[in-house]
Amino acid sequence: MKRGMVVLACVCALGGSVYYGISKWGIRHETLHLYDAARERPVAVDLAVRADYEMKADDGYWKLPVAIISNGNTVKNTEYSFLANVFAARGYLVASIQQDNPTDPPLMTKVGLPYVGRLGVYQKGEANILFVLRELKKLQPNADYDHLTLVGHSNGGDTAMYFAKEHPDLVTKVVTLDNLRVPFVLNNKMKILSFRSQDPNFKTDPGVLPTPKEASTDGIDIIKTHFQHTWMSDRGPYSVKERIETALDEFLGVGHCSKLPPSPSDSPLVANAGAPLP
Repeated sequence: MKRGMVVLACVCALGGSVYYGISKWGIRHETLHLYDAARERPVAVDLAVRADYEMKADDGYWKLPVAIISNGNTVKNTEYSFLANVFAARGYLVASIQQDNPTDPPLMTKVGLPYVGRLGVYQKGEANILFVLRELKKLQPNADYDHLTLVGHSNGGDTAMYFAKEHPDLVTKVVTLDNLRVPFVLNNKMKILSFRSQDPNFKTDPGVLPTPKEASTDGIDIIKTHFQHTWMSDRGPYSVKERIETALDEFLGVGHCSKLPPSPSDSPLVANAGAPLP
C-alpha cells in the first residue's frame, strides 16, 4: 500500500513537472502562406507563440508583445528558430517573414546609390512587414501592434533598421545581426542591440554604425564578436546561438549573466571600442 502511494506520488510529481514544462516552454509554430493581392505577392510567415500566453491573450488576460524577424539574403525565414524561440518563450508573438521570393531579382550592389542601390529592397521589406501586421491583427487581435520589436540578420537587419527609421512611432526595440548598409536609427526612445561579426567577406559600410558618443547618448548596445557573418542563423554553431540567446536575455531585461562580456564602455553591453569579443 505504501509502495503504491509512493509510486502515485512520483507519477503526480512527474505529471506536474511535465505540465509545468509544457505550459512554460510549449511554443507553437505555424506556417502562414499569405498573399498580398495589391502587390500580387506571396508572403510566407512562420509564427511562433507560447501556448499558455496565447491562451491568456485569447481570454483577455494578456496582450502579446510582437516581434518581427526578417531573414538575410539566401537564408530562409524558418532558419531563425533559435531567435524566434527566445522571444516566444518570453511571451512574444513572433512572425518570421520570408522577405525575398525566388522570383525576385538577385541582390545587387551599386556603389554611389543610396544603400548601394538596395533602397527598393528595403521598401519591399517595409511593405511586407506592414502587410503581415494587417493580417496578424485579424488572426491575433489581442497583441500589441503599437510597440514592435524588429529583428533581422544581414539584409534583414537593414530591412529592420529601415522600417524603424520610417516608422519610429511603431518600433520600440531593434535587434540586428550584422546589418551592413542602413545607418542606425538615433533615437533615445528606441532600444537597439546589434551583434557584429569579424568576417573579412562582409564589411560594414561607412556611416552605418553610430559613433561611441552617439551610442552612449542613445543607449545603443553593440556587441563585437569573432563570429562569422553566416553563423548568425540556425546554420551557426550551437555555442554562437547560445551566446546570442544569453545576450538577448540581458537586453530584454531577463538575464543577469551574459556570456558575451563587453569591452569596456559607458553602456553595459556596448562594445564600440576595444578588441572583438571571444
